[in-house]
Amino acid sequence: MAKLAFLGLGVMGYPMAGHLQAAGHEVCVYNRTAAKAEAWVAEHGGRHALTPREAAEGADFVMACVGNDDDLRSVCLGDDGAFAGMAAGAIFVDHTTVSEKVTRELYAASKSAGLNFVDAPISGGQAGAENGQLGIMCGGDEDAYAAAEPIMNIYAKMCRRIGESGAGQLTKMCNQIAIAGLVQGLSEALHFAEKAGLDGRDVVSVISQGAAGSWQMSNRYETMLDDHFDYGFAVDWMRKDLGICLSTANENGASLPVTALVDQFYKDVQKMGGGRWDTSSLFKRLRKLDTA
Repeated sequence: MAKLAFLGLGVMGYPMAGHLQAAGHEVCVYNRTAAKAEAWVAEHGGRHALTPREAAEGADFVMACVGNDDDLRSVCLGDDGAFAGMAAGAIFVDHTTVSEKVTRELYAASKSAGLNFVDAPISGGQAGAENGQLGIMCGGDEDAYAAAEPIMNIYAKMCRRIGESGAGQLTKMCNQIAIAGLVQGLSEALHFAEKAGLDGRDVVSVISQGAAGSWQMSNRYETMLDDHFDYGFAVDWMRKDLGICLSTANENGASLPVTALVDQFYKDVQKMGGGRWDTSSLFKRLRKLDTA
């Protein structure tokens, strides 16, 4: 059994850290709001620390799932950062969705400190984290990934190294680009069905069995038709991710016209007060346009 630290106990990190503790590992958690860490210990056992450095001291692996580039830097760097507490050869595994730029910056900083860094963003939503069925796309050195893979497999359905440092984050961008188009397409299909006087449930029961079928269709169409949008990844976070995608596309020359358009549709949802609604709320936007 390994000695582990987990930094960040949001909707994803909280259950992920719980899976590690349940598997018999010795887990120390850190969260910016200490009450959340205390609640986790009360539920799962283990212990909590007041700083990332304290949590990371003596850990074989330090896992993180925080908010954005700045949050990740803050838990890694500085006197109270995890890197300052990690022993030589320890491995930092970042599950946050961040830019390739900060990933490579922290990879270089970790190597300078005699540490290892694996970028390992996740997909599967809150349900995937709770059920231990996440998709994990990784970048980093082969030996560091090989050592960390058995730990990540505790909460993974699929875990794979894609390439060198940053490759995991670039793959997550591909994931978000694909989701943006899929959710908009599903929203338009359901909207069209309503306008045509069709029962959306009957429509999906047929088209989901053919080429139009997708995870989004199978898992979100009913909640969309019922006007419920609190079942997954929030619009505010999706816009953060799509901003990373679009910025990276400007640098590498990729053309993302649909992604750019859907990002603006999500901006409309935010203006509707839906920043914390899940990403399927694109359908709600179409319904509002219909009544405007």
